[in-house]
Amino acid sequence: MLRFLVIRVLGAIPLLFLLSVVTFAIIQAPPGDYGDYIRSMLMNQGGVPAEQAEAQAEVYREANGLNDPLVVQYFRWITGIVTRFDFGHSLYYNKPVGQVVSERLPATILLALTCHILASVLGIGLGIIAATRQYSWADTLLGIISFMGMTIPRFLLAIIILYVLVFRLGVNEIGSFNSAYWGGQPWGWGRFVDLIAHIWPVIFIATFGGLAYNMRVMRANLLDVLNSQYVETARAKGLPEGAVIMKHAVPNALHPLVAYQGVVLPYMLTGEIEVAIVFGLATVGPAIVGSMGVGDVYVTATFMLVLATTLIIGNIIADLLLVALDPRVRLGGNAE
Repeated sequence: MLRFLVIRVLGAIPLLFLLSVVTFAIIQAPPGDYGDYIRSMLMNQGGVPAEQAEAQAEVYREANGLNDPLVVQYFRWITGIVTRFDFGHSLYYNKPVGQVVSERLPATILLALTCHILASVLGIGLGIIAATRQYSWADTLLGIISFMGMTIPRFLLAIIILYVLVFRLGVNEIGSFNSAYWGGQPWGWGRFVDLIAHIWPVIFIATFGGLAYNMRVMRANLLDVLNSQYVETARAKGLPEGAVIMKHAVPNALHPLVAYQGVVLPYMLTGEIEVAIVFGLATVGPAIVGSMGVGDVYVTATFMLVLATTLIIGNIIADLLLVALDPRVRLGGNAE
């Protein structure tokens, strides 16, 4: 197990390096930089003439290394990460990028994990119900729900819910984790309930999509396993149908689903990001959009690198769980 983990981690290092190069190049590909944002702010809000604004923007570019070649900017950023764990300085937030990430990433990860756990538990449970009641009205209803969850874009569902909350129900506290009343107060049941009242759209939308995928995969896997010879043997021995399903069929049907979790966790993370952008929550999503809009390269590149890291970590965890659950994987396929 340890050898497997070491090999996977070592294999992830060059992959992360390659992803950082590609991400940094893509971010820098569009024309313009943070100096252009400075120039537009001076002209639009400060009333500075165009020539003077451009001159001040050029001074800012020189002072912050924005005129350096792309390769120089990249190696300055990646060298700081490797040698000092320094992700650079945010031009827009005027603080270290690491501080920007630490302020927004924990809430993002917590929301994504909550959605992931709910989607896994509910998706697996509903998948078992659908498979054991194949072609019934319950299977049909769950199939429709699964189809909707996989086809409706999350941002569209977020916009619809936002419209209903604001324009139909008159909710005016959008874009925050708590009401103003609970700001700065210690955590308790009342503040927790208020938190859920503010973030339930994010949890619902991200969970809905993941639930649909998990349910569909679990249903298909369980239907295949229920037709296996060892399941028929268990039935022939007189075991109750519930025991056959839960003790023999479900554990084996879970193996492909466990391997699939390495993809589902980043899916939950991106789902939370998409919805948070619509609702304006102080998480990773709005920070990525905002930094890309003004050309704050190091913030955008760091967040994208963090998201790539979660994808790799998710796949490693899924592989470790699969090794722990399936003796055939532990023994290299030689288990009887």
